[in-house]
Amino acid sequence: MNSVPETRTLPVPEGLEGERVDAALARMLGFSRTKAAELAAEGRVRLDGTEVGKSERVTGGSWLEVEMPAPPAPVRVVAEPVEGMGIVHDDDDLVVVDKPIGVAAHPSPGWTGPTVIGGLAAAGFTVATSGAAERQGIVHRLDVGTSGLMVVAKSERAYTLLKQQFRERTVDKRYHALVQGHPDPLSGTIDAPIGRHPRHDWKWAVTAAGKPSITHYDLIEAFRAASLLDIKLETGRTHQIRVHMSAHRHPCVGDLTYGADPTLARRLGLARQWLHARNLGFEHPADGRWAEFSSEYPEDLANALRVIRAESA
Repeated sequence: MNSVPETRTLPVPEGLEGERVDAALARMLGFSRTKAAELAAEGRVRLDGTEVGKSERVTGGSWLEVEMPAPPAPVRVVAEPVEGMGIVHDDDDLVVVDKPIGVAAHPSPGWTGPTVIGGLAAAGFTVATSGAAERQGIVHRLDVGTSGLMVVAKSERAYTLLKQQFRERTVDKRYHALVQGHPDPLSGTIDAPIGRHPRHDWKWAVTAAGKPSITHYDLIEAFRAASLLDIKLETGRTHQIRVHMSAHRHPCVGDLTYGADPTLARRLGLARQWLHARNLGFEHPADGRWAEFSSEYPEDLANALRVIRAESA
């Protein structure tokens, strides 16, 4: 059940004299200017008792009242079997799963589909209790539309040590991606910061204000219309491969969100981006030995390769 909204009353410091309401609120409350503008547009902001818009100017010593929206209700984990989710490895500390498309790593507001955590719960697995309630045991994620390998911690020791490896970038995460055209050079590194898209907050983009993001790629096989790449992530930003390849003018085949050609996707029978988490390697938290796992292409990706190879013959 949602809690009631909270109203906060804040004195405007002299140093913010003349600032717009959205800019002043962002500074005073520590969140984005976009969020502050949304609150003003919803009629949640008053200056000295009078409702104001985002562009009004504040004066030092005046008072801003802000009605903060109620936090969302906690997201619950629902134990639900996940069709097609494979268990690649299982021991006392961790489980490595082969995630199919259409499955999220964990529950989140607005997502009503299957999750890796829910699938593991339905199969009788117990995961680490570290992390937020809805994502306990999750140390990294894959997009809903990306298939392949994920490791989930079962013990608290594993959660701590795996998170540390991901944070220190010592995990070997390798993806295979079928991208449009032929990158130049055929092997290289894309070093470009990634942040929220300036106009569409559900997308990500290469932007100067983004976080450092590094992607290494090597050619596996070239076709007439596309190239199959082996991709190693040095960082792990949301949609990193998809954003970097699109910015490099070689979007993942089938990735309509980031500018892929829909006619090529239809020709190959693809209903999602051709992107697969192929290999995953890390130091096992139990003994420090290197553990490495691989995943075969799911049928839709394998079929797309057969079609494009035949076209290129």
